[in-house]
Amino acid sequence: MAVMTTGSDPGERRLDRPPSDRYRPADSAADVEANAGPPGSAVRAVLFGAFAALAGVLVAVFLGGGLALSAGLLVIWAAAGNAIGLATRLGGGPALTAPRRTGVAVVLAVVGVALGQVGLWWYAGTEGGVLPLMDFLGQTYGVLVPLQAILASGFAWWAAR
Repeated sequence: MAVMTTGSDPGERRLDRPPSDRYRPADSAADVEANAGPPGSAVRAVLFGAFAALAGVLVAVFLGGGLALSAGLLVIWAAAGNAIGLATRLGGGPALTAPRRTGVAVVLAVVGVALGQVGLWWYAGTEGGVLPLMDFLGQTYGVLVPLQAILASGFAWWAAR
């Protein structure tokens, strides 16, 4: 609602803005601030991305360990990488530049894959496995381990852009 103001002449009354302004798109700082979502930050970007990475780790350990998936882990980490990138972008918002946001997402994706591999090794140990970590990963998954990291980081980079 526009407020009436008095002009320079004693009997002159004017609106502070024209009535047609209500049909214009919101472009004033107050309108943009009122319609803006919550501001992002680097801490929120890392926390949101870490939560998505942790979810990927849990799914990978459950399906890779309990259901003995091997090549299916590629699909799991591609989806997890995408989720990590989206979560990082959501948490970072406008406070994080695109290169920094993609860097955070890629690091979280690679760390998530590494933790997932450690989780799979731990699960194998609870089932009676005795191999050291690197031997277990090499003999059980072979080339799939670096492929998981490449897929997860690629999808995280793409989604976080």
